[in-house]
Amino acid sequence: MKKIRSHIFVEGKVQGVSYRAATKRIALKSNVVGWIKNLPDGRVEAVFEGDEDDVQDVIAWCRKGPDRSGVNGVVIYDEPFVGELEEFSILLHDETIDECA
Repeated sequence: MKKIRSHIFVEGKVQGVSYRAATKRIALKSNVVGWIKNLPDGRVEAVFEGDEDDVQDVIAWCRKGPDRSGVNGVVIYDEPFVGELEEFSILLHDETIDECA
């Protein structure tokens, strides 16, 4: 199975509705690693790595989100698979991942 990496930005009512925690649960069930965080502008940003079908399943879920959310749009950037991520993390909005390490 082909491994992929997707970097997404989710717009809408996605903060204060357990969006990050629910996404982490879905990612873990799907064997997808990466990270997710709230942005100061109200969006959520995430990076997913894993088997192509699994990552696509998580992104499809992100288009709906948990029951209390209201997703208006998802912007997806396909990036080269790196493979340096070992787990799925929820980051604070001011944390960054050093992807060059």
